[in-house]
Amino acid sequence: MNQIIKTKFIIHKFYLSLLILFAFSCKETNKNIQNDISKEADTIVQPNIVVIYLDDLGYGDISANGATEINTPNIDNLANGGVRFTNGYATSATCTPSRYGILTGVYPWRNKDAQILPGTAPLIISTNQMTVPKMLKEQGYATGIVGKWHLGLGTGHVNWNERVSPGPNEVGFDYSYIMAATQDRVPTVYIKDGHVDGLDPNDPIEIDYSKNYDNQPTGKDNPELLNMKWHHGHNNSIVNGIPRIGFMKGGEDAKWSDVDMADHFLEKAQAYVKDHKKEPFFLYYALQQPHVPRTPHPRFVGKSGMGPRGDVILEADWVIGEFMKTLENEGILENTLIVFTSDNGPVLNDGYYDDAVEKLGKHTPAGGLRGGKYSLFDAGTHVPFITYWKGTIKPTVSEALVCQIDLLNSLASLTGSTQKTDDSKDIIDALLGKTKSGRTDLILEASQKTALRSGDWILIPPYEGSSFNDQVKIELGVSEAYQLYNIKEDRAQDNNLAETNTEKLKEMITTYEKLRGTEKTKIKELELK
Repeated sequence: MNQIIKTKFIIHKFYLSLLILFAFSCKETNKNIQNDISKEADTIVQPNIVVIYLDDLGYGDISANGATEINTPNIDNLANGGVRFTNGYATSATCTPSRYGILTGVYPWRNKDAQILPGTAPLIISTNQMTVPKMLKEQGYATGIVGKWHLGLGTGHVNWNERVSPGPNEVGFDYSYIMAATQDRVPTVYIKDGHVDGLDPNDPIEIDYSKNYDNQPTGKDNPELLNMKWHHGHNNSIVNGIPRIGFMKGGEDAKWSDVDMADHFLEKAQAYVKDHKKEPFFLYYALQQPHVPRTPHPRFVGKSGMGPRGDVILEADWVIGEFMKTLENEGILENTLIVFTSDNGPVLNDGYYDDAVEKLGKHTPAGGLRGGKYSLFDAGTHVPFITYWKGTIKPTVSEALVCQIDLLNSLASLTGSTQKTDDSKDIIDALLGKTKSGRTDLILEASQKTALRSGDWILIPPYEGSSFNDQVKIELGVSEAYQLYNIKEDRAQDNNLAETNTEKLKEMITTYEKLRGTEKTKIKELELK
């Protein structure tokens, strides 16, 4: 009997030990799970995010990238305190498609309407489409845009005297304070959340891009009214002594002051920061400089010695410095990720006589790259690209291949969103300076023609058309033959290797056609053996 009791006690003790072991194991497993969750949570952060987007600023237009004839200390502070990318790209060599790409994470050549738009064009971003502000809004962000839009407004004919919709507010922005298109196009008014700011209802606005209104002076017919002479294209309605593209009537009280535009947008951007500093916010701050017409405030006139183009670059640098002071004064600089870049490469004479060519001196806006705005050559899309986050990003120079189109997937990864697009790549580690490896391949675009950057190589397929834009004096990169360049060894793209390195050419064509989806393209075929 005693033996039976002893045996039962041993069995009971055994099972009790198993139970204790199981409970301890569950506790440890749960602890490990919690640790894993905590580690995962630590990788999801929600800093304020500001994209500072310049207009027509070339790779060589900032002193951080080697400019010696112009000094941009505030931009340099971002570059020297963050990641300065030597291989940073816009998606396109012109404004509208690049702006489409940076906000949607989709290649602009996939949208036939993503071309330079008139001021009356309808919105080219679908209201059902995912965008950077939509994605961040889902993550609890306030979202705002201040500055240039140029992605179309409305669905067709716009009545500027009523709320203009759809626009930025319908594609993810809670707040928008914009110019509809560009500074050289009508309408020359600011639009706040869809409404023309300061409009007198007794003086309605009328806009037309095909014909003028009765008794309205134009740059072409009334040169005596101009304080800026047009060179090509910009010879329609006159506002503030400057001839524009397109015709406008009415809205006198709402018309902007060109020389005060930089200050005006700065005030709106600063106010947005102050109003939203207690919550995570996304601000797309799209400056107008150095796009034409170049109209520096009198404080900056003559400061660069290079005419208005140099002056407005100095003005933009000052604006950025003042904006950064606001972040610091509001106590949020260390919780704000800044992305600084430009929509495309540089151009000098882009429609007005303003001494941009005559007073250029030794300055090289393209920074030794070939081409410029409108071009398939590298200077068309290879632009300044800087990320800055005080206390988080360690200062470095990176050769990683990065593109503005990658912001959607990268910022989604940073903030914990699962949203993504096929064209955008998650390169958040490169943007934060944690790695110097970026994307491998990138399709670039100019006027709906495309090229490939893959590693250190650039392929430009053959195209028909002009190889040179005589109005702006820029090589367009168009040729009837394939062009192949090693951009690391041949930065100026002087040496076309298409005929001497046929194996690399074949490899690049295969990659290009796979990414572009043009295996059966009508692009001129090349026999490769």
